[in-house]
Amino acid sequence: QVQLVESGGGLVQPGGSLRLSCAASGFIFSMATMGWYRQAPGKQRELVATITNGRNTNYADSVKGRFTISRDNAKNTVYLQMNGLKPEDTAVYYCQTSVFWGRGTQVTVSS
Repeated sequence: QVQLVESGGGLVQPGGSLRLSCAASGFIFSMATMGWYRQAPGKQRELVATITNGRNTNYADSVKGRFTISRDNAKNTVYLQMNGLKPEDTAVYYCQTSVFWGRGTQVTVSS
């Protein structure tokens, strides 16, 4: 079955960096479009970034220039490099493909 397991979240100060990873299994990873979403308390889940099997990327306006999505097909893993983190980036970050979701990893940006 499809499994998506996120890791790499944590507490970071404003301006800091984190790299999230999502280990995928149960499907042909190299053919899949992968996405990162986030949900802050009291808010709807929102798109952060996507990457296609051709490595075309798309970003939410709020993270453009700060976040980078990438993939390693040999490792069945998608990454989200987050730089210049702001308190408003605090959320649970989810990995997604098609109708499948991971359980999420908490990112907290606070001094």
